[in-house]
Amino acid sequence: MSVFLDSELTEAERGEDARFRVIPVPLERTVSYGAGTAKGPAAIIEASNELERLVGSAEPCADGIYTEAPIDCDGPLPEVMERLAKRTEAAVKAGRVPVTLGGEHSLSYGAVSGVARALGQPVGLVQIDAHADLRIAYQGEKHSHASVMHLLAEDGVRLAQFGVRALCQQEVDSRARNGVFFADAEELVTGNIHAVDLPEDFPELVYVSFDVDGLDPSLMPATGTPVPGGLGYYQALHLVEHALKGRRCVGFDVVELAPDGNTAWDFTTAQIVYRLMAACQA
Repeated sequence: MSVFLDSELTEAERGEDARFRVIPVPLERTVSYGAGTAKGPAAIIEASNELERLVGSAEPCADGIYTEAPIDCDGPLPEVMERLAKRTEAAVKAGRVPVTLGGEHSLSYGAVSGVARALGQPVGLVQIDAHADLRIAYQGEKHSHASVMHLLAEDGVRLAQFGVRALCQQEVDSRARNGVFFADAEELVTGNIHAVDLPEDFPELVYVSFDVDGLDPSLMPATGTPVPGGLGYYQALHLVEHALKGRRCVGFDVVELAPDGNTAWDFTTAQIVYRLMAACQA
């Protein structure tokens, strides 16, 4: 089985008592433009072997990283979501941080559902994304990548969206109806904004969902739905890190990498995963 950061981990750092539990989810069922997300988790894990142990002054792997077997993505989507939810629920109940590697963005519903079940208290979700993903359904599928945040909002998850630059009227209305906090890409990029304070009543427990298409396509072209005018690499990470200040990260996912043969994008995604692990330590 492939292991995240396999080249750097000691035996003690790769055991089941590790703080971070990596869950690969090679899901590709509702993609609506470019394809390839099924190969994302394997590409991220392979690229992770080229990472350094240090990220800034942090060393997340010192707390341990355990890589689980990939989720079986066959069968009806609700069944796939429940398989993933059981994994993330078990991780949180064991005091671990689930790190879900996608795969298409629809998987976030299962990942967050399991975390919320384990915690039994309100969870806020910080989303980096080019899209709001608040459609009620897309192409007839309620578990679409374009509907995942709608499902979570309907379940009572508070949303904070950063970097969105493609949305429809239905999603604008949903933001208002569900009290979604947002700072969209044009404001952030043209203003070179790296920190936005969340509302004071935003939950203390935070799950992060990082869609790589939140980055500008010049930095991340290997994704199914690239949109111009995106966030910078450090900008996106700084927005997440600032949002987590005074709060606790209870899990995260990194989704929508569609490998295109250029390993630079795979490595970029692996570095984002590792940097988010460091943010969970802060």
